[in-house]
Amino acid sequence: MNIFELELLTDTLDETELFYNNVIGLKTISKNKSTISFAAGSTKLTFRSSNNLKPVYHFAFDIPNNKLLEAFAWIEKKTEILEVIPPDKIADFYNWNAKSFYFYDNNGNILEFIARFSLDNASEKPFDGSSIVSVSEIGFVTKNVSQLSDEMFNKYGLSVFLKQPKLNKFVVLGNDTGLFILVEENRDWYPTHKKSKSFYTKVVFDSDGITKEIEVSG
Repeated sequence: MNIFELELLTDTLDETELFYNNVIGLKTISKNKSTISFAAGSTKLTFRSSNNLKPVYHFAFDIPNNKLLEAFAWIEKKTEILEVIPPDKIADFYNWNAKSFYFYDNNGNILEFIARFSLDNASEKPFDGSSIVSVSEIGFVTKNVSQLSDEMFNKYGLSVFLKQPKLNKFVVLGNDTGLFILVEENRDWYPTHKKSKSFYTKVVFDSDGITKEIEVSG
């Protein structure tokens, strides 16, 4: 699965442009009074203006799997990286064969840079925003995780991620190149104490070579 487009909400369109340009190094590809879009590798990342909703999301960017420490040092100069198990700031997802680190954007979204060692995406280029491979994860929040998982399987053919056992309140769908993280409402977004809530989300993705779209009203 690959995430081609991700559309989210923000109460602060101009501040969001500054953060994603200056901290993450993403290029603005389009902007008007109500939306702004960035090139995040192969993913078009769009924020749509909202009014005092205070939307908070979790999503992840794939980075070349040989650039984790370089990316960490690059981001750390510009914003605070969150502790996972204090004092460590790098999460080791042993079962996923991946490591990552987390930080907030200007909206309070929990962002993640993740290096997946099962993928062949190493790079010799010095790390910067153009090194980002794609948006590879987006969180979906629901009152019934098992029900949403079944609905996404039946409607979109999305199966449970083979590297992550299915839990009652936490299910991961997809594969190494694209994942939907399904969590129960009011669960802490790892590694923070921010409670998960559902907000408008639109995703355009491919599954089995077919382009599909999910739109959640919130």
